[in-house]
Amino acid sequence: MTTVVVVDDQFLIRDGVAAILDAEAGFTVVGTAADGAEAVGLITTLAPDVALMDIRMPEVDGIEATRRIVESGSPTRILILTTFGADDLVLSALRAGASGYLLKDAPRESLVAAIRAVAAGDAAVEKGVLARLVQGQPVQHHPEAVSALRRLSPREHEVLRLVAQGATNPEIARSLYIGETTVKTHVSRIQTKLTARDRVHLVVLAHHAGLG
Repeated sequence: MTTVVVVDDQFLIRDGVAAILDAEAGFTVVGTAADGAEAVGLITTLAPDVALMDIRMPEVDGIEATRRIVESGSPTRILILTTFGADDLVLSALRAGASGYLLKDAPRESLVAAIRAVAAGDAAVEKGVLARLVQGQPVQHHPEAVSALRRLSPREHEVLRLVAQGATNPEIARSLYIGETTVKTHVSRIQTKLTARDRVHLVVLAHHAGLG
């Protein structure tokens, strides 16, 4: 059972999304919040698997709330659910630690699939957005990140480099002439070795290590 908290300052959207998920097999909405500050407290207390987080909210917005939750060490993964698809907002949310984003006009099936992906440690992000996450930023060489990458095998380095470029699992499989199942296994092992939350975090770590 996947536990979810829904965060949105609009009552109809908040309760509507909660009702949709409660009616979906495999999901339980354990709480709702109307702003970012309330969300931080609720998520700290309940530790749900996934939090659906709006961006534009009074006082503490969704980006700042996401940053606080991630920095607290919470295991909860954040999926941004917003009406705003502008790159700067989306990328700010991902850099704050969100595992993905979805527009509010997405169909029910997309919402369910995105939550399941994020809960499983994957990223629910459109193709190309992962690459833009670090595009235009100066290449970094954080000693901790460089040291962490030494734990990876040569093949895992290859896989991580392609992940950092925004490649999907099927694209990685074709590029390296291996099966998709093998790619998934490599990505899972890389996340474990680097203690990465998800695919988005892998992209950031790779950039910090100068890989990409």
